[in-house]
Amino acid sequence: MPRASGGTAPAVLLLHGEERFLVEEKARALIAGWKEELVSDFGYEPLDGGALTAARLQDAILQAPFLDPIHVVWARGVPATRAESMAPGLAQVPATTRLLMTINGRIGATNKLAKAVTAAGGKVEESPRMRGRALTDWTVKRAEELGLPRTVGMQVARVTHADLGVVDSELQKLAAYKQSGAKLTPEAVNELLAGAREDEVFKLTDNILPHPTAQAWTIARNLTRSGYQPTSIAYRIARHLALVLEVRAKQDRGESLQNIQGNMSQHSFVVQKAYDAARSVQPDRLEAALRAIRDYEWEVKSGQVDAELGLEVLLSRL
Repeated sequence: MPRASGGTAPAVLLLHGEERFLVEEKARALIAGWKEELVSDFGYEPLDGGALTAARLQDAILQAPFLDPIHVVWARGVPATRAESMAPGLAQVPATTRLLMTINGRIGATNKLAKAVTAAGGKVEESPRMRGRALTDWTVKRAEELGLPRTVGMQVARVTHADLGVVDSELQKLAAYKQSGAKLTPEAVNELLAGAREDEVFKLTDNILPHPTAQAWTIARNLTRSGYQPTSIAYRIARHLALVLEVRAKQDRGESLQNIQGNMSQHSFVVQKAYDAARSVQPDRLEAALRAIRDYEWEVKSGQVDAELGLEVLLSRL
């Protein structure tokens, strides 16, 4: 039977959409508000959406409060492809239950789960992907919330990849830099944002060996969209692979990690990462990968392939 929550938020809420950062942010805020009504830990029940079934969801929804006035259930990260299968779990929603469901992805208005939420007196909210002016406005507003000037928000919007999680992380870093007492000049902002791209480059090389992970493609796309040249990315990958190959040769000669770190100019942490990676890959694979990068750079310079598309193909060959 449909029923409404006594508070301003509905007692049953479904959050979905392509902008997962907003979905998670709204979810955390709502759960925090509901948990303020609890007097014990027994009143809150988080559920892993990836392994959730309609029967398990229904059991949680029907659970009566023990010491608390309400029972809070958060079904977190339900795959969009499995959303409809959850609908039967909402056949009954007691007045004492507060239910939040977050979906990994977007579902349509005719989705059975969306209809079940509405039938239970709940609400369905979508967070669409932000682009263009909407993204800029959000960035500037978040910058001001963190005590940063509008100009900084505009600068971050111009140079940062269009991902709210990345944007928020950059703004948080700039706010921390300002709070430390340092002067937040345009030059300082540029340097800090460039440093973030360097971190992304390091993450990319970390996901190359022993085989490129799915995250490697995501990181590479983010870097190119933020203005990093594809050929520069390939160069950085080549430098990393060359380092791993050099460390592997030292390993094969029986040198210890400590000796290798002491005889190389790179930071000891970087050498250790290369040392760990070298143990999982054969020298001939590293040499083949370096040749593939060399061929890619020649193909780009000779106009045979598009640099960005060619980089994605290159990753599949490493």
